[in-house]
Amino acid sequence: MGEQIHEKIVNQIDVHLINLNTNTMTNQKRDLGFMQLWNLSFGFFGVQIAYALQSANISRIFATLGADPHSLSYFWILPPLMGIVVQPIIGVASDRTWCRLGRRLPYLLLGALIAVIVMCLLPNAGSFGLAVSGAMIFGFVALMFLDTSINMAMQPFKMLVGDMVNEKQKGLAYSIQSFLCNAGSLVGYLAPIILTAIGISNIAPQGVVPDSVTYSFYIGAAVLILCVIYSFVTIKEMPPAEYARFHGIDACKTEKHEKFNLMKLLKEAPSTFWSVGLVQFFCWSAFLFMWTYTNGAIAGSVWGTQDVASAGYQEAGNWVGTLFAVQAIGSVLWAIAIPRFKSLKTVYIVSLLLGAVGFISTIFFADKYLLFISYFLIGCAWAAMLALPFTILTNSLKGENMGAYLGLFNGTICLPQIVAAALGGVLLSLLGGNQSYMLVAAGVLLICGAVAVGFIKLTYAEKES
Repeated sequence: MGEQIHEKIVNQIDVHLINLNTNTMTNQKRDLGFMQLWNLSFGFFGVQIAYALQSANISRIFATLGADPHSLSYFWILPPLMGIVVQPIIGVASDRTWCRLGRRLPYLLLGALIAVIVMCLLPNAGSFGLAVSGAMIFGFVALMFLDTSINMAMQPFKMLVGDMVNEKQKGLAYSIQSFLCNAGSLVGYLAPIILTAIGISNIAPQGVVPDSVTYSFYIGAAVLILCVIYSFVTIKEMPPAEYARFHGIDACKTEKHEKFNLMKLLKEAPSTFWSVGLVQFFCWSAFLFMWTYTNGAIAGSVWGTQDVASAGYQEAGNWVGTLFAVQAIGSVLWAIAIPRFKSLKTVYIVSLLLGAVGFISTIFFADKYLLFISYFLIGCAWAAMLALPFTILTNSLKGENMGAYLGLFNGTICLPQIVAAALGGVLLSLLGGNQSYMLVAAGVLLICGAVAVGFIKLTYAEKES
């Protein structure tokens, strides 16, 4: 009897020492050097070039193929629809992946390879001698695969920061990611303009995408592959035991593949998941309208044309890239400023209100250069949207299901885009078919998002555990 009591006491002491050691390591998480933080997100530069080329040129491509302006928003349903399906799957699968290539990196590689292939096909939708309907179908299927693969390549970078960066540095890490994201956007947005400037044709026969756009996709594909190679060389993911110690969780949980229960995870999600999700709904609806209607809006207000075959419309398409590049510059500069704010909620609100002013001001500017002011301010909102939601959310999460929750959280990005895309044509009709008014509607949505930030309660799960 005495031996049994002694054995129980010894076991309890051992458990206490193990927990004490784990908590000590959790509370003393090492800081990463700047280059380590940089390398964790550098591949996002290449992924974002692909995403920027898609964002800036999809409406232009499908309008060139023959789509009606009132139907353009429907083509934008597919990208977020694929995201809402793919990203939770990638999150759950990568949470349970521990192999020689890493945990998140294998999915990055697969997504990038598919994206490269599709980027070489999509802009050629009108060049294969297909009828208008056939070219539309080809482009639609190619867009589906492109967005699926971009989502596969994008999500691992968000998860890597959540996996490997402590709470103190997460704001900086996601700001670096935002910086690289917008730097990649800058390249993607400017590529057709630069190629046009050096003599690549920016016009093409009816129904054919200009070479300036097509070659931009080729270049983007090449940069994406190089960035993925760099990521594999410079990123070393944690093995299960180290990951468990870093996050202060049971090592067995990191290796045991429990049955995934979507509803259970959502039920147990921290309140920040839902409150930040509400902000996301307004913000991403706004930017869906921007991506869909900027081309038509400035073609009408600045160039005075809606004829997609005209040189003016295609010149407006290039200018969209310029404006989005200005937005990216604004985002880069604002991303540097964000960590200097002491309050995450304050900088979130200020950023969204600046973006709202940018959107609403577009209706007052008929000069293409004055629109630089508008899109620079819009860039401030974009920088906040890329950095702050993930900083706030990952601080509220423990490490067991980090990837799954980030995958599910992507629904707060995708769902509003699906809703906005589905209702875009109806709203455009209600606004008299004037695409400039859709940008004003985007500004109103950002104001709603700024108000919703007030409902967020900041929490730090691992400090409370």
